[in-house]
Amino acid sequence: MDSTATLYVVGNINVDLIMGTLDSWPQRGTEVMLNHSELRPGGSAGNCALALEAMKVRHRAVANQGDDGLSAWLASHFPHSAEHWKRYRCETSLTVGVTHSDHERSFLSNLGHIVRLTAADVLDQLPLRATEGDIVLLCGTFLCLHLYDEYPQLLSELQQRGYLTAVDTGWPPQGWTETVREQCARWLPLCDWLLLNEVETLGLVGQDDLATCAQQLTQQLSGRGGCVVKCGAQGAGCWQADQQISQLARPVTVVDTIGAGDSFNAGFLTALLHQQDITTALQWGIAVASLAISTLPRRYPDWHQLQLSAQER
Repeated sequence: MDSTATLYVVGNINVDLIMGTLDSWPQRGTEVMLNHSELRPGGSAGNCALALEAMKVRHRAVANQGDDGLSAWLASHFPHSAEHWKRYRCETSLTVGVTHSDHERSFLSNLGHIVRLTAADVLDQLPLRATEGDIVLLCGTFLCLHLYDEYPQLLSELQQRGYLTAVDTGWPPQGWTETVREQCARWLPLCDWLLLNEVETLGLVGQDDLATCAQQLTQQLSGRGGCVVKCGAQGAGCWQADQQISQLARPVTVVDTIGAGDSFNAGFLTALLHQQDITTALQWGIAVASLAISTLPRRYPDWHQLQLSAQER
C-alpha cells in the first residue's frame, strides 16, 4: 500500500532508562541491584515515531533538543527528523522507568528540553499547507509545558493549514484537577481525534462510566474524528457521533508494556493515513501494540502482518 500523506508526530522525545524488576521501593539511604536495564529513545512521541520508522510509514518526528552529552545520541535515532529540531541550551529530558513484576511501571522524569518546545518550533517544521490526509499527532501534552500553554493557538493554526489533528494527552503529573479539565475544554473543539487510555478518559471527564465519558468527549471534539479509548488486554474502542466500535485484543505474553499506547497510536493513525475504516484502524492499532509489548528486542508488524491482523478477526 502507498500513501502520499504524512503523519507528523509532535512532542516529548526524550531518553528512557528502563530498569527492573522492582517490587518494593528501597528504604532511604540504601541501594538495590536490579536484573535489567536498557537505555533507549523514548517519550510518547519518540515511541510512536520509532514504530512508524520500523513500519516504513511516511512520517516526521517534530521536536526540539538539548545540548548536553545525550543530545547527539538521542538525535541519531531520528536521522530524517532531527536536522529540523531547534537546539536549546539545557539538559536532555530523561525518564527513568522502573518496571514491576505485575507489568506495571513507575516513572521519574526531569524537566530538560521538552518543556521548552514551543508552537513556533512546531509550526516551523511543518509545511504551510497540508497534503490531503496529513495528520498531526500531539503527544506528551502535560509534559511539554510551554507547548501546552499554546495548544489552542497551535491547534487552530493546524486546522487552518489543513491538517487532521490528534492528541494523546497522557496523565497530568498534577492529576485531573478542575483547572486541568477547564484548560482541556479550551482546545478539545479544535481536536479531531482524541487517543486516551481508560483511566485518562475517566479522569478527563471526572465520571466513573467509561462509555459515558467517551461519548461526552466525542461531543466536545471537532466532529471530524472521534474519541479512541485504549483498554490494554481488553482491546480498544472508538466513539464517533453516529457509532461506537470495539475490538478485542488477542492474548499475548507480555514482556514490556512501556510505550504500548504509543505503538497503538502508530498503528491506528497509519490506517487512517491509508484511508482504512475505523474497524481496521482499531485492528491495526491493537496489532502493533500487541507485537511491541510481547517481543524483546521489540518488533513491529510489516504491511503483510497488518493485513492478516484484519483478516483473522
